[in-house]
Amino acid sequence: MRKISPRTVYFFGALGGMLFGYDTGVISGAILFIQKQLHLNAWAQGWVVSAVLLGAVLGAAIIGPMSDRFGRKRLLLLAAGIFFFGALGSGLAQDFNLLIASRILLGVAVGAASALIPTYLSELAPAKDRGGVGTLFQLMIMTGIFLAYVSNWLLSGDPVNGWRWMLALASLPAAVLFFGGMILPESPRFLVRMGRVTEAQEVLGMTNDSAVKVEAELSDIQLQASEERQGGFQELFGEMSRPVLIMAIGLAVFQQVMGCNTVLYFAPSIFTDLGFGVSAALLAHIGIGIFNVIVTYIAMKIMDKVDRKKMLIWGAWAMGISLAVMSLGMHLKAVGPFGSYIAVLGLTVYIAFFSATWGPVMWVMIGESSRSIFVDLEIHLVRW
Repeated sequence: MRKISPRTVYFFGALGGMLFGYDTGVISGAILFIQKQLHLNAWAQGWVVSAVLLGAVLGAAIIGPMSDRFGRKRLLLLAAGIFFFGALGSGLAQDFNLLIASRILLGVAVGAASALIPTYLSELAPAKDRGGVGTLFQLMIMTGIFLAYVSNWLLSGDPVNGWRWMLALASLPAAVLFFGGMILPESPRFLVRMGRVTEAQEVLGMTNDSAVKVEAELSDIQLQASEERQGGFQELFGEMSRPVLIMAIGLAVFQQVMGCNTVLYFAPSIFTDLGFGVSAALLAHIGIGIFNVIVTYIAMKIMDKVDRKKMLIWGAWAMGISLAVMSLGMHLKAVGPFGSYIAVLGLTVYIAFFSATWGPVMWVMIGESSRSIFVDLEIHLVRW
């Protein structure tokens, strides 16, 4: 097996997050031009924006069982291919129906990436680095959103075909992910489940700095794999697993209902409603994107040093207050420009706290929660 540095493994492993972020952020600027060229009403605009989310539901639902059967690496390559054709289809779509179909296809890849990549990174990373490596996915998402903001601004001068280039450019990192993914190792957990223990040991040797740690990780994976074969829905919803399952679902639901999609998808529209021109709105969006990447990078560095629960609590308070401030500013915009500035400040603070807390922490804690089930099971078996 080819020896690969941990940084290369983590970079290409998390690159799908960049595509996730780009396709999330690019529509916020592209919709300003799509709705004019295709003559879309508010309902149709909502479909264009949310079609990705519809596909994401399907992608996230099917990727788990498929990755257990075919492996994380193969499904990562498949997701890259879907990203590529979904992006090209979105850029080349000639009418509303084709655009929706392409966006749904793209959403399948987004859902697959959101479910597959945190699991893949969690299974590769050593325990001491798992928080930082897991947050790398969120950093890639924010980097992708920032790149989308930049492309939106650079291509805003072409109101006819600019939005097509905005959407189609996602095919380039998708191609990079596909060819880069070919050199990635398979997940050691999948290899153990397939009986390829020696290969799993070699993969663990790429990301762990001592033979002792490799053996400890391998023993833990073998225990998990042996219990998985006996598992089913009864164990998943059983007394031992239920608290972790509720926590994981709760974190995912709350992350989404706190308004992140509304702000990320419609930020340029919010700026234009506040009186900014299209170009100024997209340029301001770039500044927010840079700030978000910086904040997410800081969160990645401190993730393994700060209490995750405290990050979620303080983040929720700050996000709630900033949304209230933004709403107040939008109501005061009729009085004068001061209200618009208040709304922009609230929007910026909201995205910053989301990027520093609920954005990355949710991915890390869900990845860790599945491991905690097996730790509890191991303790239970030892006591028994």
